[in-house]
Amino acid sequence: MRRTIITLLLGTAALALPSGTALAEESHVAPMTEYVTGKIKPWLNDAVVISAIKAQNAANAKLSDADIQALDKKWRAEVDGSNRAMIDGVLGNALSKFLVEQKDKSGGTVTEMFVMDAKGLNVGQSDVTSDYWQGDEAKFKKSFGAGKDAVFIDGVEKDESSQTLQSQASVTISDEAGTPIGAITVGINVNSL
Repeated sequence: MRRTIITLLLGTAALALPSGTALAEESHVAPMTEYVTGKIKPWLNDAVVISAIKAQNAANAKLSDADIQALDKKWRAEVDGSNRAMIDGVLGNALSKFLVEQKDKSGGTVTEMFVMDAKGLNVGQSDVTSDYWQGDEAKFKKSFGAGKDAVFIDGVEKDESSQTLQSQASVTISDEAGTPIGAITVGINVNSL
């Protein structure tokens, strides 16, 4: 009997753990999915989004794994360097400008957005990412890698600079025919949902 009471008490204590535990993190999935479905998905078929991904897919079709690694290495070097030609090229394109507009319209709910091509390489972004290739990460594998209509909601992390809870939602982007061509990852301030 005593062991059962202790187990029950420990079980109850586990339910009261602070955010960061699996139980606490699951509560963000439904509101984030609702936000993405209502606020993000409606503009994913915009011509700016689709044409930019298609153009980059065509341009990158023959890239080898070594080519991708070299591009990612160059991007990472530019993040900390003074020569940012590659980064500036992406940030200055029409898709990136469109993503900045969409982020601004969110009123602070969206913290960042970036669109990836079929290889997981950045096509456009609202803010500079730490790397250029997302293809090896869950955000890409569990969205584009999962096929049409996939939505992946990642765990919640605390942003120390803003003291807010944030998570990323990743969604497969399909062309007019319904064929997956890329994905988007959207950082969301969970406190604002």
